[in-house]
Amino acid sequence: MKLVIDQEIIWLVGGVAGLLVLASLIGWGLSRRGGGEEFRATVTNLNARIRAWWIMVAIFGLAMASGGVGSVVLFGLTSFLALREFITLTPTRSGDHRTLFWVFFVITPLQFYLVAIEWYAMVTLLIPVYAFLFIPIRTAVAGDCERFLERTAKIQWALMVCVFCLSHAPALLILEIPGYEGQNGKLLFYLVFVSQMSDVLQYVWGKTLGRHRMVPSVSPNKTWEGLVGGALSATLLGTGLWWATPFTPWQSFGMSLVITLMGFAGGLTMSAIKRDRGVKDYGVLIGGHGGVLDRIDSICFAAPVFFHLTRYYFVP
Repeated sequence: MKLVIDQEIIWLVGGVAGLLVLASLIGWGLSRRGGGEEFRATVTNLNARIRAWWIMVAIFGLAMASGGVGSVVLFGLTSFLALREFITLTPTRSGDHRTLFWVFFVITPLQFYLVAIEWYAMVTLLIPVYAFLFIPIRTAVAGDCERFLERTAKIQWALMVCVFCLSHAPALLILEIPGYEGQNGKLLFYLVFVSQMSDVLQYVWGKTLGRHRMVPSVSPNKTWEGLVGGALSATLLGTGLWWATPFTPWQSFGMSLVITLMGFAGGLTMSAIKRDRGVKDYGVLIGGHGGVLDRIDSICFAAPVFFHLTRYYFVP
């Protein structure tokens, strides 16, 4: 799982740094302007998001620079934190505690260890098959039958989204694409960049031009204008990065569109869970963004689809 740091990687990192500098200057300029209470609240939130992005980009950059193992460890820790946030919102009973021990401290690290050693077959089977069967068995042994099916399903769903789906992001590093050896780090960068820029641009388009809400009962701030403007803008950005991928420009357009649409679907789905639990965010760890799961929900849904499309069409 060796990653090559070449000129293209430097350009990509430099481009992101430039965007953050520009965003920081815009945020500073907006903070100097007068305005109503709603405007000031929006600018404060925007600047908090930008500061958090500097930290997140720095951590991601260090993980990439450390090689494939560093990236796997980063996503493994991220997965652990996201899983913790999800389970915190899910009522558990004493009969679930030993099951959760296995989920957090055995199954989750094992999933990312399998990615690190490049055992593709077990990466795709461990959670959907073996963990799926193990979790209800272990919970049943505890002897607590109250709301058994609901409790088991919640734990399994959390494991699928927060661990299995997210593990497909670093799993991009194990794909053997002809003529692209050692460059898979750019694919991981591509996935994260397009999905996160889609989130940011949907936020910007929604705040500036959003008028028609999509599903207000689920996510009051998501609008049709935000979706169309953000998804198309991020898709065009992804298309412009075709030179850093094994894709042609048109293939890059299609892949970027899939990432943005799946990312939007992920955000909407995870918002429905938050509304069901009566909370605004999954946590407060990331200033301006909420919790870890609030920031990676789009990647959780986009990563497995992007991974398998890439593997099916570009790996012999």
